Amino acid sequence: MRRWIEIGITLAVSALLLGGLWQSNQQNVTQEIAQKVIRFHVRANSDAKADQELKLKVRDAVGAYMQPKLAGIFDIEMSRQTLKKSLPQIEETAARVIAKEGYDYGVTASLTVTDFPEKTYGDYTFPAGEYEALELVIGKGAGHNWWCVMYPNLCFFNSVYEVVDEEAERSLQQALTKEEYQSLMEKKNYKVTSLLAERIREIFENH
Repeated sequence: MRRWIEIGITLAVSALLLGGLWQSNQQNVTQEIAQKVIRFHVRANSDAKADQELKLKVRDAVGAYMQPKLAGIFDIEMSRQTLKKSLPQIEETAARVIAKEGYDYGVTASLTVTDFPEKTYGDYTFPAGEYEALELVIGKGAGHNWWCVMYPNLCFFNSVYEVVDEEAERSLQQALTKEEYQSLMEKKNYKVTSLLAERIREIFENH
């Protein structure tokens, strides 16, 4: 019995150490990823059903407008400059949709750096942190938001519906290192490790 306890303790300590190392490494990788992507962030006026539906219509219109402008761009600085030049037209595109739907909300578009919580998009979990983003704020901007990755170009494939296809995956792989790319799918592994450590602790506390 004592031997099994010692084995259990060793497993628990190993799981905790692996979790700690993962967290430390993930912080460094997060900073690297944040410098290589531009996100697309649409904030609704409120959480009312109509406002949330309007948010998605604005998203679709802006996405359709920007798709040909960003097609074939595989450089973050070129994407950044294209977005900056397009901000007035992006606002106009969004404003037309808002007016067509019968609302008088204002809308602002800006290329900014903002805090994001951890977000899962398709098979990828982007860690929490500060990211550059095209941010579109409708009205008060007090409702739930929608987001995707605008550079590398994930927004304009099937991913607008949160399905990352092979072409979008290749685009992401080209922009990131192998370690950075793999880290986007490692959150699930870390959760399994943490749950294992927690379960082992519970076993010892109950015996």
